[in-house]
Amino acid sequence: MLPRALALAAIVVLLDQLTKWLILTEIMVPPRPIEVTGFFNIVLAFNRGVSFGLLASDYAWKPYLLAGLALVVVALLLYWLRSQRGWAPTVAVGLIVGGAVGNIIDRFLHGAVVDFLDFHVAGWHWPAFNVADTGIVCGVGLLLADSLFGAARDDT
Repeated sequence: MLPRALALAAIVVLLDQLTKWLILTEIMVPPRPIEVTGFFNIVLAFNRGVSFGLLASDYAWKPYLLAGLALVVVALLLYWLRSQRGWAPTVAVGLIVGGAVGNIIDRFLHGAVVDFLDFHVAGWHWPAFNVADTGIVCGVGLLLADSLFGAARDDT
């Protein structure tokens, strides 16, 4: 299970970093909101905090602290996965680890996480996010569904 989770994590990291590279070097030069649909824009945002910009600050040490905490979570998830069976925990941990590593890379490269997906309705904008965040949310959702309903369990 661990090799499969790590392979999925690598795919998530590659997609995440590729999309962020395209945003930073091609699409957002110069930075400006790009309206794609009536409910979706591409923007450029740097999240110096955690989820939804919570705990944001400009302290020089903050990206390293947040990256260190994320690495601890990654290590704990990978250790936990060793005792799990079934495809759902494998896929979930792969998505979460890939997303966490993608955002860790950003913290070291940019001092913040690069966000660019902006969904909105009636003037209300969901906080901008990225491919790594999507992996984390989908992975957590799958873990919750599997733990609550167990329908995704099998012995593969």
